[in-house]
Amino acid sequence: MLDELVEDMSANTILFDLDGTLTDPKLGITRCIQYALTELGHTPPEADELDWCIGPPIKDSFSQLLKTLDETIITQAISLYRCRFSTIGLFENTLYPQIRETLKAIRFAGYKTFVATSKPYIYATQIIEYFGLSPLFDGVYGSELDGVRSIKADLIHHILVTENILPGDVVMVGDRKHDIIGAKSHNLTTIGVTYGYGTEQELKTHGADFIAHSLDEIAKLLIHSKKP
Repeated sequence: MLDELVEDMSANTILFDLDGTLTDPKLGITRCIQYALTELGHTPPEADELDWCIGPPIKDSFSQLLKTLDETIITQAISLYRCRFSTIGLFENTLYPQIRETLKAIRFAGYKTFVATSKPYIYATQIIEYFGLSPLFDGVYGSELDGVRSIKADLIHHILVTENILPGDVVMVGDRKHDIIGAKSHNLTTIGVTYGYGTEQELKTHGADFIAHSLDEIAKLLIHSKKP
């Protein structure tokens, strides 16, 4: 059954989420959240209690953490978060093993590759450049600092229009439900990865077409589908 599904996949473009898919950003994100909450007079949760904040738009995370919808308070928290993230936090980050080899293999198989992250574009590009991954992507797409395109569905729509590609030609690879929900709103094929911060149950519940437990499995799924 899996082989039949893969053989039906006619994609030529792969969108990769960033946090929890290409890199493990836990240290930087959790420390910056803790910093912002402390500056606002709150006792922050331990880092391991903030894993759920990795992936969703940061505005949503702070709204839940602070238990408020007050835009002024949320904006202040984001400003504090970014004060540390822009200079320190984005570099407190590690590549998942085999990322370069996997991307090279996928591109060698004939796919175009793009980064599609809810993280602001200005930070996403710095991270991709910092790790020397720029040559392995045809483009990097992220949100604006004001929150525009932080919702994955909006971001994917922007990519499809800007790059002039059809939904049927695209596969979204990501570790959280937001990646799957955003992709499915445009009828994209999806690969949910379990080595990041989402569970297999979360990914399946929201309709992931395939589940990959490692980077090797992503490559095998995509490269197999390219075989004549």
